[in-house]
Amino acid sequence: MANNEAKFSVNQPSKTQKLFIGVQIFFRIVAIAASVASSWLMITSKQVIDIGGIVLDARYSYSPEFKFLAFTNIVVGCFSLLSLLFLVLVVRQGSNPNHYFFLFLHDLAMMSLVVGGCAAATTVGFLGKHGNSHTGWMQICDNFGRFCNRATTSVTISYLNMVCLLILTITSASKSRKMEA
Repeated sequence: MANNEAKFSVNQPSKTQKLFIGVQIFFRIVAIAASVASSWLMITSKQVIDIGGIVLDARYSYSPEFKFLAFTNIVVGCFSLLSLLFLVLVVRQGSNPNHYFFLFLHDLAMMSLVVGGCAAATTVGFLGKHGNSHTGWMQICDNFGRFCNRATTSVTISYLNMVCLLILTITSASKSRKMEA
């Protein structure tokens, strides 16, 4: 009887294991939601204005950096959904540090993609907001305010996504280093 109770208690997840899994699930869901929201905001950001009879429009697709951010968020959202499903399978099979190492590699790759997309979009956004007097590039956000606000919100949500992925990367790395007792 004592032997059966010992086996049963070994298979039960500890409080720290439950907390770890809860944190992983929470931040993966937040990362998925942030990816969807950011890509949707970027893809739907457009504005048409009329200046002295000349019609001008601004769209995310006119900037390769904004397109990169939008598609990066779509890819990260899809792969984060797959990693959430993988995490559920890992939890059902039992804890194995090798599984968490794969999650660490995944989270690191996804975070790197988001960092690249955020950096590129932030650079173009800064130029759109402030211009560059040395090169003669004019600011456009004073004319395309709604477009710039949506793009800024999209980039901000992408930075939130990056923080979530950073937390996931750190926790997965920590868990992959721990050996089972």
